[in-house]
Amino acid sequence: MMKKSWFFQVAFAVLGLLLAASMAQGAGFALYEGSARGNALGGTLVGRADDPSAIFFNPAGITQLPGSQVMAGATFISPKTDVVTDVGGMKITTETEDNVWIPPHLYSTHQWSDSIWFGLGILSRFGLGTEYDHNWPGKYNIYTAVVQTLSVNPNVAYKVNDKLSLAAGVSAMWLDLELERKIPSEAGDINQELTGDDWGYGFNLAAHYKACDWMSLGASYVSQVDQNVDGDVDFTKPVGLPAEIFNDTGASGEITLPDMLFLGVTFYPSDRWSLEVDAIWNGWSSYDKLCIVCDDIIYIDPSTGQPVQGSTTVKDWDDVWRFQIGVEYAATDWLDLRLGYVFDESPIPGDTADYLVPADDRHLYNIGCGMHWDEWTLDLSYTYLSIESRSVDARLDEGIFDSKFEDGVTHLFGVSVSCVF
Repeated sequence: MMKKSWFFQVAFAVLGLLLAASMAQGAGFALYEGSARGNALGGTLVGRADDPSAIFFNPAGITQLPGSQVMAGATFISPKTDVVTDVGGMKITTETEDNVWIPPHLYSTHQWSDSIWFGLGILSRFGLGTEYDHNWPGKYNIYTAVVQTLSVNPNVAYKVNDKLSLAAGVSAMWLDLELERKIPSEAGDINQELTGDDWGYGFNLAAHYKACDWMSLGASYVSQVDQNVDGDVDFTKPVGLPAEIFNDTGASGEITLPDMLFLGVTFYPSDRWSLEVDAIWNGWSSYDKLCIVCDDIIYIDPSTGQPVQGSTTVKDWDDVWRFQIGVEYAATDWLDLRLGYVFDESPIPGDTADYLVPADDRHLYNIGCGMHWDEWTLDLSYTYLSIESRSVDARLDEGIFDSKFEDGVTHLFGVSVSCVF
């Protein structure tokens, strides 16, 4: 009893720390950084699913974990992209601001009986962190975009037999949004800041199948989450604007975060080697528009004479696939070596691309190791993420010039610590 009590005290203490960290940081819009081991293997823990981070990748796999186990850690993400804008024939290069975003993870699993396991995950599946200089050429489209999410995800897994396991879970996702841009006026630029948050809810289903001694398969589905964000729009106005326009107001908006399907197959050619190949489908077509409705009229559009009480931005993103492969080698009883590669399709069509996500298809090159001491494991990872260049045609009514996104590079450092009780 003393041992289990100590376990839960540690788990809740770490949970509190990670909650505090997550509310101060964010990362890219779709996150797959579920653990340092997962990072090093290119996310290929869908067929393996044999450590506590299975809650992120394939919760049915936790039936492979005896007793009680806990894992905690984070990924440190440092992105950089150049945006070249053509302003009146003059090409201006703007670098995104230097930032380090830190999505955390915490998992706890417990074997209740020979057939039932429980798991709890605190994780982040979505996030966005893009910042530019406040006076860069694209300031009328965006200069700060930060989206943070944190999901609480309990799961139950059932071991049908020695080959097949099934799992189901629910999730409560907290989303926090901050968008800043400037609005031109004859009196000077108006600064607009939109902030808001919400809780949304979803579910997940998973299966894990040990086909034979040298092969296992996994599948995991994560549902859409509808977010109805309530918040405020604050304006900072130059002197000279009428008092009745561009006043602070409440606001609301809706966004549907996409569902995901994880598929993976793992091969075990020997006791020391494993190879996994995955495909992940992401239903980004649910993100068709970003609509913000203000409580009050902001201003009267002089071209139409109609009141403006918000904005709608067409997104029309596409469903896409992510393909990944990972190799793990048990070099010694205490040291595992890992390599991974990922090709990640961009969901953003050329005619709606903007400065919120200045990116295209991505290539991720991963390396890492795991070190074991008694009941403890330390996992470390490094990922070099390269983003393909893309050109964007001007849409001046949205504050977008003829542009090119280039030299997109991100460095990711992951660390996870786990323990078996």
